[in-house]
Amino acid sequence: MKVVAFERSVQGTGASRRLRNAGKTPGIIYGGEAEPKMIELDHNALYHALKKEAFHSSILDIEVAGKVEKALLRDFQLHPFKQLVLHIDFQRVSAKEKIHVKVPLHFLNQESAPGVKLGHGIVNHILNDVEVSCLPADLPEFIEVDLGTLEIGQTLHISDLKLPKGVTILTHGGDENPAVANISVPAGEKSAAAEEGAAAAGEDKPAA
Repeated sequence: MKVVAFERSVQGTGASRRLRNAGKTPGIIYGGEAEPKMIELDHNALYHALKKEAFHSSILDIEVAGKVEKALLRDFQLHPFKQLVLHIDFQRVSAKEKIHVKVPLHFLNQESAPGVKLGHGIVNHILNDVEVSCLPADLPEFIEVDLGTLEIGQTLHISDLKLPKGVTILTHGGDENPAVANISVPAGEKSAAAEEGAAAAGEDKPAA
C-alpha cells in the first residue's frame, strides 16, 4: 500500500496543533540506518486507511519528497472521543532483516464445520491475530484458519495452522502451542444436559 507524506520541519505541541487544525496529522519514520524523519500526512486519507486491515499488517510504501521508503505501521494515537488521529509512527524495514508483526487471522468454513452444522455448536475465536517473524517479502496480510473439519468439543491450536513459506509464529507466556479456536456446546444445551443428569442421578438413588 502506498502512503504519501510530506517532510515536517517544525515540532512541538503548538506546531502539531496547527497541523491538525489544517487537516494534517504529524508523524515520524524511524529505524534502519537513516535518521528519524518527521513527517505530516493528510488526515482524512490516513483516517480511512487506518480502517483497512491490510494497513496494519502490510509493508507500506511511504513516499516523502519523491523518495519511497518501506515501512511498517508501529503505533498511532487517536483522540479520546473525536474522530481524530493525533500522531502516527512508522518503522523502516530492511529486505534482509526479519521483522516481527501482528497478523490477523481469517476464519474459514465456520458454518460448514461438523460441530456447527451437525452438532449446533458455537465457534469461539480464542485468538484473532498472531505475531509472526519473517522477511518483509514473506509477510502475509493475514493467515487463514480452516475450521471445516472441526467437531463439537474440538480445539484448533497454533500447530494446526498452515503457514506461508518463511513465516513462523512467535508465542509468549510459556504456552508454545496456544489454542486458536474451538467449537463448544451452547450454554442452554449444557444446562439441559446437566439437569437431565441430575434427574437421572436422583431416580437411581435408593430410597432412604
